[in-house]
Amino acid sequence: MGRSAFRRSHGEGPFRYATTGAGILVLVIMAAIAVFLIVRAVPALQANSANFLTEQTWTPNASPPAFGIAALAWGTVISSFLALIMALPVAVGVALFISHYAPRRLASVLGYVIDLLAAVPSVVYGLWGVIFLVPFMRGPSEFLNTYLGWIPLFAGESVNSKSILTGSIVLAIMILPIIAAISREVFLQAPTMLEEASLALGATRWEMIRMSVLPFGRPGVISAAMLGLGRAMGETIAVALIFPATFTVTLQVLTGNGNSIAANIANGFGEATPIGQGALIASGLVLFVITLVVNTAARLVIARRKEYSRAAA
Repeated sequence: MGRSAFRRSHGEGPFRYATTGAGILVLVIMAAIAVFLIVRAVPALQANSANFLTEQTWTPNASPPAFGIAALAWGTVISSFLALIMALPVAVGVALFISHYAPRRLASVLGYVIDLLAAVPSVVYGLWGVIFLVPFMRGPSEFLNTYLGWIPLFAGESVNSKSILTGSIVLAIMILPIIAAISREVFLQAPTMLEEASLALGATRWEMIRMSVLPFGRPGVISAAMLGLGRAMGETIAVALIFPATFTVTLQVLTGNGNSIAANIANGFGEATPIGQGALIASGLVLFVITLVVNTAARLVIARRKEYSRAAA
């Protein structure tokens, strides 16, 4: 055996064991978190006098306690997906501009700004939302309710600027830099040979991006979107400052209704009884499951895209 082969065989073994151990450690940590949440939530669920999955009220500190996750889960999902719908197209556009349109010097400055915005603490976005966006959204909310009220999302008898829509806008602005930063790096990794070949065949720059860059970067964009969605679902302070903290399942995003699991935990944990704390931990378990389901679905989509790309190649 040559010296290089000896070094390679003895170097790959420890590295393989280290990476395998790291992967197993992640699974162990996730399992430990799930076990902790389940153990702490069981006493509260046993004392609950309502159906935890369908009940909309949240009174775990009452006697008897009655609480359900329906309204909180609905508010978490609808606000997060609205934020993703608003943020994703803008983020992809920003990433494409930085990677394929902007001059190098401008692209460097914009990339630095995007990275800086991604690192801003969420409480800053929440304070900006309360001080500026909530008063500002009064006019646009009334406009949407007046002229587009026939759409269920914008319906409602009374409009409140502290609404699901306002919270979703704050979440969208918060996750936009994360999606844009990751998408930019993915687009920059697109094969240069494919781009040059498209241009040589007479394609415009947009046609080159559509045929060469976007198909290559689609799995990365999906991963970035799921990362942003995960942050939106788990966001606490920003939405706690804006959401009206009500417990109602509704499609109306302009009314004074809405809450999320993370915001409810932040608002109620300090004053909760032992049963109340268990109820909040049970809601955290539901958020944990929702996040796992969303990420698993994203991984399946990415895997199918990769198989399609290999088949097309």
